[in-house]
Amino acid sequence: MIDWIKEVFWTPSDIQTLIAICLVCAIGLILAKIKMGKISLGITFVFFVGIIAAHFGLRVDPKMLTFAQNFGLVLFIYALGVQVGPSFFPSLKKGGITDNLLSVSLIVITLFLCLGIYLITGIPITEIIGIMSGAVTNTPVLAAAQSTLAGIDAGSVTEQSNMALACAVAYPLGVVGMILGMVILGMIQKKGAESAPSAIQHSTLINEFIADNPIIFGRTIADITHDVEAKFVISRLWHNGSVVLPTSQTTIEKGDHLLIASHKEDIRTLEVLFGAKETKDWNRDDIDWNAVDKQLVSKRLIVTKSNLNGEKLGNLRLRNLYGINITRIDRSGVELLASPNLRLQIGDRLVVVGEANAIAHAKDTIGDEIGLLDAPNLISLFVGLVLGCIVGLIPIFIPGISMPIKLGLAGGPIVIGILMGAFGPRFRLTTYITNSASLLLRQLGIVIYLGCLGLASGSNFFETIINGNGWQWILLGALITILPVLIVGWLAMKLAHRSYGATCGMLCGSMANPMALDYLTGKVKDDSHNVSYATVYPLSMFLRIITAQILLLLIV
Repeated sequence: MIDWIKEVFWTPSDIQTLIAICLVCAIGLILAKIKMGKISLGITFVFFVGIIAAHFGLRVDPKMLTFAQNFGLVLFIYALGVQVGPSFFPSLKKGGITDNLLSVSLIVITLFLCLGIYLITGIPITEIIGIMSGAVTNTPVLAAAQSTLAGIDAGSVTEQSNMALACAVAYPLGVVGMILGMVILGMIQKKGAESAPSAIQHSTLINEFIADNPIIFGRTIADITHDVEAKFVISRLWHNGSVVLPTSQTTIEKGDHLLIASHKEDIRTLEVLFGAKETKDWNRDDIDWNAVDKQLVSKRLIVTKSNLNGEKLGNLRLRNLYGINITRIDRSGVELLASPNLRLQIGDRLVVVGEANAIAHAKDTIGDEIGLLDAPNLISLFVGLVLGCIVGLIPIFIPGISMPIKLGLAGGPIVIGILMGAFGPRFRLTTYITNSASLLLRQLGIVIYLGCLGLASGSNFFETIINGNGWQWILLGALITILPVLIVGWLAMKLAHRSYGATCGMLCGSMANPMALDYLTGKVKDDSHNVSYATVYPLSMFLRIITAQILLLLIV
């Protein structure tokens, strides 16, 4: 019996590796329910359980472990990219440039901090890069730096080993330090009013205008829209107290009240065009749109018909066929203006205004059969995973650098995931995944990745801390993690006026820290942290890999 137990749990094999990984993940998830006050490390406990198990002698098949670790990472990163893909480019227009500039500033601060540590302490640059890789929880940077070092000096086996060990020792506080930094930023945020929404909130606003500009009197809506570049949709029009569902041929008269959906930046233009804006807030969550008037109702219809995937909204001619207006489209948490050139995607939620019978007829065209969305499209999932892995392996040659750069299994899948989520429907690919399925894929991937990472790096972990330079590495890693996060986080919220969720998502993406990102689940009401994470992740990953190799090439 004892021999059988040793064979199942202790002797490395394919099955024993699977059992070990699942056991580590299960124990870690049980411990994840533990809270220290209001703070919980969540699934990060899986990583620590893996470290402890490896420290006490649990050994597994290294090839199986590497495969499971990489597969978990790819699954998490790709699922995250697909989830935020539909809202990635709209968010980039609304706040992504700011987020990426903040992310670049964080990377620059980190590099100068590492250079300062090297000049002051005299610690080998290879170890400092290893510490930085762990502090920013970015193992692709470690892999790229090791590859570059091997190209410079084929006999640098010891230096490469120390680099990896420094990364493993600094990694835990890289995770914990990031979470601690977000807790501190949360305290700072609560002390002051939040000046502006996140990148994905309120991209479309509803406002009421009173027509008092003589230039528009007696003109049709179609004629008026040609005079301005601003995009808008008039959902309701009140004329002499009676509500009208406006069409392109509806004329505007003096004193008409117009309920208009538009982008926030176009509101001032619409005030000049139509007239004064009423003070009533039409963007509250508690507004009962069906009680606004007796003739018209408002309802959300979900696009579930496969033939509509990638189809332009204007081609459906819903207004002419059914006498309805579509004012807004909710796509993965982002409200998009219902312009004629907007391409629909499976899972889009259309805000439809019209008479009840007309909406019921339009429902047959749009679908609105939510049960059809429950079955995931596995073909697009596996095609995306294949493309993500291939793109991650493409060598990118940079002038002045002898070694080619690769995005790796962390950078390639998220780039493809974003592109698949954003543009897949144009090629009639159904990339929609329900929230529950997306959450399952992401959680499964990140938990497997953390468990394997702990098992891979835990064997010499405590020995290095006790007898080696571990404590020094830990302290320097904590400094590299927390200081840039607090500086850039404060700048983001106070000077760039980013919300707490968007700021933390940007910081997690800049630090390539999916564990800290998962910590935000349930603490941020919207999806701003996920969108900001994916907005900055590709560029920050690319810059981290390049700058680490440049730093190594300049000093070694």
